[in-house]
Amino acid sequence: MRVGCPSEIKNHEYRVGLTPGAVREYVAHGHEVMIETSAGMGIGADDAAYQAAGAKIVGSAKEIFERADMVVKVKEPQPDEWAQLRENQLLYTYLHLAPDPEQTKGLLASGCTAIAYETVTDDRGGLPLLAPMSEVAGRLAIQAGATSLQKANGGRGILLGGVPGVLPAKVTIIGGGVVGLHSAKMAVGLGADVTILDRSLPRLRQLEDLFNGRIHTRYSTIEALEEEVFSADLVIGAVLIPGAAAPKLVTREMLSGMKRGSVIVDVAIDQGGCFETSHATTHADPTYEIDGVIHYCVANMPGAVPITSAHALNNATLQYGLMLADQGLKAIALDRHLRAGLNVHKGRITNRPVAEALGYELADIDQALKAA
Repeated sequence: MRVGCPSEIKNHEYRVGLTPGAVREYVAHGHEVMIETSAGMGIGADDAAYQAAGAKIVGSAKEIFERADMVVKVKEPQPDEWAQLRENQLLYTYLHLAPDPEQTKGLLASGCTAIAYETVTDDRGGLPLLAPMSEVAGRLAIQAGATSLQKANGGRGILLGGVPGVLPAKVTIIGGGVVGLHSAKMAVGLGADVTILDRSLPRLRQLEDLFNGRIHTRYSTIEALEEEVFSADLVIGAVLIPGAAAPKLVTREMLSGMKRGSVIVDVAIDQGGCFETSHATTHADPTYEIDGVIHYCVANMPGAVPITSAHALNNATLQYGLMLADQGLKAIALDRHLRAGLNVHKGRITNRPVAEALGYELADIDQALKAA
């Protein structure tokens, strides 16, 4: 199969869909790999490194989209990119379609087959291609929140860990999944007073055991959420419903009860955000203020640390990418985890949460693949 990897064009996105190490694996499987020139510069991988790995360097993304049987990316295709996709072409990347009707229309019109990293599953019921970026984003959320809390950046002017004789900052984390866990690890490590809210009692028990009394846990009710958000200096939104739009758990009205200069970091922004007042921002202009509360809602947080995140992502995506390159659509038909990742096929939505969120009829995957 001819596999292509274009440069990422989203604002301040420095990751790359294929590292040189991943290219070597595709080439070893007998596939031809095309890399757009300078695609890996954000991770310190020049064209020579890709050529040494066996890739062919091409001069433009246009050539990638014209010639590749499978396009491997990091972020969702931008309008210029989805316009170049075509029928019988595989797209393998993050999509986050539920809050993005325009991208969805573009992918449907292209006729391509799109596999979303964020909905591929594993035998434990996890999301193995989303997990590494959730780990990165969870840790970055605390860094970003701590910086935003500085007075010069509009925050309250409070140090997360405090100092002897001065209380630490209070951090509230909404959601105890991968993002929540890694946010808590960073916040606890810096000495903050951390509370995690979740609606899974088994998960809260796991977190209690893991942190051995160094955090507080609360079952997430409306009352508990209000109390913790109102008392927090930093709130991390870490809610995930796989494939679906994030629920709006913190309303505009609730901002009036929050401390002036407190900070919200909405890690769920890729799925629409879990704060009613959230809208996507970029690394170039990451924050804005509403009712005295600083909002940090960067939609590609891991792009800020591309060397770490690109290698972590490739470690996770390589296995399934090779399956797609080796077997094509047959891999989706045979592997239930890749089936869960299939979001769009030949102008139809094949993922239930996406179909429900955007009001599309759900296509039967077996019939769609058989027709293909």
